[in-house]
Amino acid sequence: MKQISSRFSIAVHTLSLIALEPHDCTGDYIAGSVNTNPVVIRRIMGMLKKAGLVEVRPGVGGASLLKQPEQITLLDIYRAVNVAEESQLFRIHDKPNIACPVGRNIEQVLQAELTDAQAAMEQRLAQTSLSQLIGQFT
Repeated sequence: MKQISSRFSIAVHTLSLIALEPHDCTGDYIAGSVNTNPVVIRRIMGMLKKAGLVEVRPGVGGASLLKQPEQITLLDIYRAVNVAEESQLFRIHDKPNIACPVGRNIEQVLQAELTDAQAAMEQRLAQTSLSQLIGQFT
């Protein structure tokens, strides 16, 4: 079974660290906490920066949030790291056999259900702020 990219959880981890310890948050520090390669952190930080969630201080290191943690939702983070294109969290297999009644109709029948499921998940993510999570870490 294919899982949603770990970029999301790494991005939440990264933003939580920046919120709690902004002066210590170099790429190497974050990579050590996440237990991953600093290249992965730089890539995710670039996505978070592009989304307007962080400011990165090159040279001296460190990063800061551009919004207060209570203003950043899990949905903001999810979208920032491009976990899934809009309405594309679920993929339907390519080229089913149209001679089969299931194959002929699977995409049309299943797509509405999957679109609703993604919308429900995104609505739930929109209800949780970064500050709510941080409150549970400390």
